[in-house]
Amino acid sequence: MCLLAFALDSHPRYRLVLAANRDEDLSRPASVAGFWDDAPHILAGRDLEAGGTWLGVSEGGRLAALTNYFGPSEYAKDKLSRGRLIPEFLSGSMTAQEYLQQLEQTGDRYNGFGLIFGYGGDLGYYSNRGDAIARLPIGIYGLSNHLLDTPWPKVATATEGLRHIIKGEEIDPEDIFRLLADPERHPDHLLPDTGVSPERERALSAVFVNHDDYGTRTSTVVLIDRDDRIRFLERSFDRQQRITNTVEFLLD
Repeated sequence: MCLLAFALDSHPRYRLVLAANRDEDLSRPASVAGFWDDAPHILAGRDLEAGGTWLGVSEGGRLAALTNYFGPSEYAKDKLSRGRLIPEFLSGSMTAQEYLQQLEQTGDRYNGFGLIFGYGGDLGYYSNRGDAIARLPIGIYGLSNHLLDTPWPKVATATEGLRHIIKGEEIDPEDIFRLLADPERHPDHLLPDTGVSPERERALSAVFVNHDDYGTRTSTVVLIDRDDRIRFLERSFDRQQRITNTVEFLLD
């Protein structure tokens, strides 16, 4: 499972404050965040198996982040890779509204997903399992492996934690990383029934997942201030190593 929590236009300094955990099989190859050789305007990590990504930004101010819609019956081998949706939007010239319209026509080519996309603090949302919002209002949102703001315990933990963090005049990315590192598992009576075993459901209920050969591979913080400066911080975890990569630039 993956997790996004983000605040739109809810802080005096920042138009966007985004926190994200990417959960994946530990054996699936991926590269740390950087500007891509074949698309130098894209800053993102990269799935080296299918070639796409889970979260990225462009030098021109585009941003997109993806979660899979979870369920044992949700995966079909003949579908396209969902990770290609992000570079497609980041590299394209379509407006967010135009891209949403395209997704409404082509979304069934992919297994279930939820996608946040747009420009800086002006974001839309689309899921091929139910919802589409052309422009999200000011507020704090959470997305895991279901629909936007589905009240799973880990979503509530992340959004409430972010709500507390943005009350401060300054935002320390380390506070967000601590929120994303929360390993607490939630009690059974609060958990969704996604079709996996109770043991796995408990493991997946944590903000930071650590379960056998599956878990949180990266934590990412994106801050876009009102002067169009972006800070992109990624903390990756690989066999007990912790590597933090920080990139800052002014949007074109």
